[in-house]
Amino acid sequence: MPSPEVVRARLAEVQAQVGEAVTVVAATKYVSLREMATLLEAGVVVVGENRAQDLEAKHAEYGDAFRWHFIGHLQSNKVKVVNRICELVHSLDSDTAARRLEVPALVQVNLAGEGSKSGVAPDELEAYLRYDVRGLSTMPPAAATPEESRPWFARLRALAAKHGLRELSMGTTQDYSVAAEEGATYVRVGAVLFQEVSDTSGV
Repeated sequence: MPSPEVVRARLAEVQAQVGEAVTVVAATKYVSLREMATLLEAGVVVVGENRAQDLEAKHAEYGDAFRWHFIGHLQSNKVKVVNRICELVHSLDSDTAARRLEVPALVQVNLAGEGSKSGVAPDELEAYLRYDVRGLSTMPPAAATPEESRPWFARLRALAAKHGLRELSMGTTQDYSVAAEEGATYVRVGAVLFQEVSDTSGV
């Protein structure tokens, strides 16, 4: 984990690229309990956790020092933890979890129909609109360049507009700038903030 000063500078750079209207969510899946203190010192406000167990442990240590989002696959038996801690879920994709959820959510849409990824098909989305759904999220297929993700982001934006939804969680470290250009209101970034840069001087 870099120093708080480095994380702060990187966060400011990401925020400048996406604009003040976009919420930068620090994806903390690989950030240890101890390292969360560095994020706090760096001024990170919103964090996104992938696992309910980690969410619970980190919240027990840091409480409301952060705003907590859940960005991983949401199992229905973990909803109680999320209800107690989080202000937003980015990854709703089951009716069972939706019925138990008490906080606002974004429905995760599997636009490409990839079997390896969670998410609902676009034509299944309407069934979720009876819940407290604020918007949509997606993870596009793996791409060699950020531009290759643009059509998927544009498609999600159009799908959200069709259903009158305003919030869009899309874009990660590799393509957050493009996602913001296509209307993201949340970007989820990890490596761009936390990755150590090897010293290659003299190599």
